[in-house]
Amino acid sequence: MNFRTLDDLDVKGKRVLVRADLNVPMADGKVTDATRLERQAPTIRELAQKGARVIVLSHFDRPKGNVVPSMSLRPVVEPLAKEIGRPVAFAPDCIGAVAQKAVAALKDGEVLLLENTRFHKGEEENDPAMAKELAALGDLFVNDAFSAAHRAHASTEGVAHLLPNAAGRSMQVELTHLDKALGNPERPLLAVVGGAKVSSKIALLENLVSRVETLVIGGAMANTFLAAQGYDMGKSLFEPDYLETARKVIHMANDAGCVVLLPTDLVVAKEFKANAAHRTVGISGIAPGEMALDVGPGSIAAFERRLTGTRTLVWNGPFGAFETVPFDAGTVAAAKAVAAATKAGEVLSVAGGGDTVAALAHAGVEGDFTYVSTAGGAFLEWLEGKELPGVAALMTKG
Repeated sequence: MNFRTLDDLDVKGKRVLVRADLNVPMADGKVTDATRLERQAPTIRELAQKGARVIVLSHFDRPKGNVVPSMSLRPVVEPLAKEIGRPVAFAPDCIGAVAQKAVAALKDGEVLLLENTRFHKGEEENDPAMAKELAALGDLFVNDAFSAAHRAHASTEGVAHLLPNAAGRSMQVELTHLDKALGNPERPLLAVVGGAKVSSKIALLENLVSRVETLVIGGAMANTFLAAQGYDMGKSLFEPDYLETARKVIHMANDAGCVVLLPTDLVVAKEFKANAAHRTVGISGIAPGEMALDVGPGSIAAFERRLTGTRTLVWNGPFGAFETVPFDAGTVAAAKAVAAATKAGEVLSVAGGGDTVAALAHAGVEGDFTYVSTAGGAFLEWLEGKELPGVAALMTKG
């Protein structure tokens, strides 16, 4: 995977447009989680320290091309300044005379945040005119927003074709780990795919069976696979319309020489609530009024055996209803096993997706994986094997 980085740019005295992702959680005009700011800060800080005139672009929420005051990036100014350790100026527009004047006032080493790019319809339409207006503000373009790289927008893809470009440090780290995990992995390679629905992960499953040695399926989607094999799933959540799809994935895996690991035992209950009465049964032992809410200890033991000898692991989705005790046990046990193998240097582990990040945090091991992506949709599309426009625009030949 060939792409330029900050090391390839001479930035002193240059106007550098940085596409960041500052779409952070906010309540009552205050940032409630600064994780994304923390990840974006190194690139902005490094550019400023090297004497660049740093112009930060980002979207926030979904204003759909309208100016929505509650979706302004202004509240992000102070938290961002705190993260990078220097003042951040703000312009109440990202193009036009207001933005041009603010950029013109910048001195070497100074940082300017422009207003929400999605206040203009041209952003999501990837309008060439808007991309041209953005490009006119800078001499160089740095994309540090992997989480927005699956969108072909004016500020992610359009502008990258109009200026010399490079990946920021956060983008660089993400692409490097994703390449190690799936692009050019050390084998054997194991993928964990969990979550509720087969229907939302068909492309992902079909891509993975041809690329991994072992595919572990958990969560409610495992119920659909078990139902497809003729097991009575009682009241369990599964997708009757996707039984044939599940059978197709198994067939594709067999053809590709990929082992599909499904649960061999399940934790079941008659009602889904915290600390509900529950029991562990084999996959043929679910009573008519029961639902499967987690994998059992036998399934986790089989996963741990398969983990031994695995060199690379990709994880997306929980094994069970981890938000509700006691149906978090399978996910927590599996996560801790991967964390231990990672810390021992036995496996390179990369995880991503909203539920996955929350599940690893619940297990207390999110810091023990090799890399945890917070990119959401972009991470999923990468797992599906899709080309990400914002990444493709950064690629060099060869």
